[in-house]
Amino acid sequence: MGSDKVFDVIGDIFYGKNLYQLILEAVANARSMDEIIKELDIKVDEEYITKVKEALGESLATRHIDYTRIKEMAEKAKEYRLIPEYVEEFFKRAFKKTGGKFRIRRDGFIAIDSVTYEIRKIAEGVDFKNRYGSIPKSYPKATFDKDIAFKNPDAEFISFGHSLFEALLEWVSKNYFTKLQKGAVFEDPSGRYDGVLWFFEGEVKDGKGQVAGKRLITIYDNGKELNEVNPAILWDFIPKDNNEPTMTDMTMGRAQKYAIDAVENYKQDIVDERRRQAKIKRKYGIKSLEYLIGELDADLAELYERQAEGEKVDIVIRNKEERKRQYEEALKTLQKEIEQEVSLTISMPKFLGAVLVKPPISRDMISDKEIERIGMEIAMGYEKNQGRKPEDVSKENLGFDLRSKGDGETRYIEVKARKNEGQVALTCNEWFKAKRFKEQYWLYVVADATTNPKLYIINNPAENLNIQEKVEVVRFIVSLKEWKGRGVKV
Repeated sequence: MGSDKVFDVIGDIFYGKNLYQLILEAVANARSMDEIIKELDIKVDEEYITKVKEALGESLATRHIDYTRIKEMAEKAKEYRLIPEYVEEFFKRAFKKTGGKFRIRRDGFIAIDSVTYEIRKIAEGVDFKNRYGSIPKSYPKATFDKDIAFKNPDAEFISFGHSLFEALLEWVSKNYFTKLQKGAVFEDPSGRYDGVLWFFEGEVKDGKGQVAGKRLITIYDNGKELNEVNPAILWDFIPKDNNEPTMTDMTMGRAQKYAIDAVENYKQDIVDERRRQAKIKRKYGIKSLEYLIGELDADLAELYERQAEGEKVDIVIRNKEERKRQYEEALKTLQKEIEQEVSLTISMPKFLGAVLVKPPISRDMISDKEIERIGMEIAMGYEKNQGRKPEDVSKENLGFDLRSKGDGETRYIEVKARKNEGQVALTCNEWFKAKRFKEQYWLYVVADATTNPKLYIINNPAENLNIQEKVEVVRFIVSLKEWKGRGVKV
């Protein structure tokens, strides 16, 4: 194939069509789009398709695709990925620190009125400019959601890789990274956390020396035991202006040992996936090359006989021998790459910072574990009665407590339980996920949990409830009147 892999593959599909010429004519507007599409209106060569299937043993495009697994992987990616709400909130907080000014437009887009000189100066560097481009002084209409940006071409899509966002990241790293390593103090309004969060960067490399994966590892140490937690939990805490020391060398050593184990577990996940891919490559990639080499061997054997009889086939033999040599080299390279890709090693986790988390002085919003347990039991019981299979994921800090599947749907359920009746509070993580999952997200409120439990369910709470931001904007409050009035009692 050489370097023209895409054209080689498409050229095989559009057999007999000069795809390169068609693309040039499209770009130059030499022919209309209808004319070009008509030109590509080809008939399927069934004989050719059959030969390809036989050569590749049906390959990956047929019976060996696990569609259920693909769907599950897509759902997991959706649950764990860095959704636009996180990126937007980070940008707003960090951008304010730089002295930049922005405002929310009536249509929901953000207008960035001024970018500070400090940020624009970062973008003036040659390396930065070549990689990300320049930064204008303002952005009249911007969004952090690619789906919204796609529907609104006049809006600037800001995310990772955008010049403004990358310059802001560099500014934050330059001004705050050393401070983060010294530690910070946060308050947990729910009162669940009282200890230290340790942040490490875990990295896994393969036999080629390439990074196979990186992960932010967060270890929670409550003084008695250590547990790995979702780093997004930090969004649910209130930063406090406090210079109190957060760590000692001894406690950091404990956390680092735990982080090594966490990176080892991460490596195993990557190994399992790479071994699965290696099996496919051995079965189909190597099999295909061996088939092609075998075909050339057969052709060459016939050509050598014809050559011995005096027929002039020297050029044909030379071409086939060269092609066979290329296939044999490709086979050796593929075999070596497969071995390197499944040979993984970890690096020592890199310490990024630590956060001391304290419970609040006021006990108004502190959670009651027993009431929460009752609420979870009632919610899971309801899901099972409805024929779905609920899974408790509350300890993973994903922004919901239950993942419930049934009848081709997945519900992401946040459970709130109250001893009597009263307002409920959603954390930042819960609110972000509610906004992202929309119709898939459900709020289950259990009232009178200890006496006569009653369950109220609300679908798509982000759009169906009026909320009030409180507690230094790390909680979104839903009043009793609101959730009870809009919830369905079941």
